[in-house]
Amino acid sequence: MKQKVSISKIKSSCSEVCLILKALSHPQRLLILGHLLNGPKTVSELVQCTEISQSQMSQFLIRMKYEGLLNSERNGKFQVYSIGDKRLANLMQTLQNEYGSSRC
Repeated sequence: MKQKVSISKIKSSCSEVCLILKALSHPQRLLILGHLLNGPKTVSELVQCTEISQSQMSQFLIRMKYEGLLNSERNGKFQVYSIGDKRLANLMQTLQNEYGSSRC
């Protein structure tokens, strides 16, 4: 039997999805997330994979972390970034399957 979903839950989900899609609407953000699908990376590794300047990369990563797209943890002197939500990883995997791969 199909469970009935409330209108407020649907509206809440729509708002959440809109925020995620808005956050993904920049080509370099998609590129960064595509590379993170292959596993956690440092800022230097992401710069090497994407050819985005280190200062731009840092700005993207800070903003994406603030928006909940990424997790980060300190590993010695390095900050290591990973995709923050399994649903986002699944969405990115689907996008890569449909539109091509960008992995490092």
